[in-house]
Amino acid sequence: MNDLVHSAAATVEEYLEELPGERREAVTTVRQAILGNLPDGYRETMQHGMISYVIPLETYPKTYNGQPLVFASLASQKNYMSVYLMGVYADTETEEWFLDRYRATGKKLNMGKCCVRFKKLDDLPIELVGEAVARTPMEKYIECYEASRRKG
Repeated sequence: MNDLVHSAAATVEEYLEELPGERREAVTTVRQAILGNLPDGYRETMQHGMISYVIPLETYPKTYNGQPLVFASLASQKNYMSVYLMGVYADTETEEWFLDRYRATGKKLNMGKCCVRFKKLDDLPIELVGEAVARTPMEKYIECYEASRRKG
């Protein structure tokens, strides 16, 4: 079964309005942590039915799909909420740092390659999410992206 739920919301505000109260509160809290730590150059938008933080095409047009390059996303899925941290996935050193720091919180990690899943806000170390976002300036993320494209 696919738990991915795509929203048709055109704006972040519309997306948040669609969510039930507890989910809206959790997603809003994670969103604030991301926005409060987002390095210069990234832009918040809706992409792929999720709140996304991207490098705009006018800044970096050389993406594989012609869409703004996604750095992070935030979504309410059917059975959980997710924060997608591409900066963690893109850089081995950052990934090791993130995993070590997450384990040190004592919270249970439910993670795919870049997707950290959580059922309630207390399951997620919010400060760590903010630190992970702050750790990857736009220029570094572009370098990681280009290196991965050369490999693939």
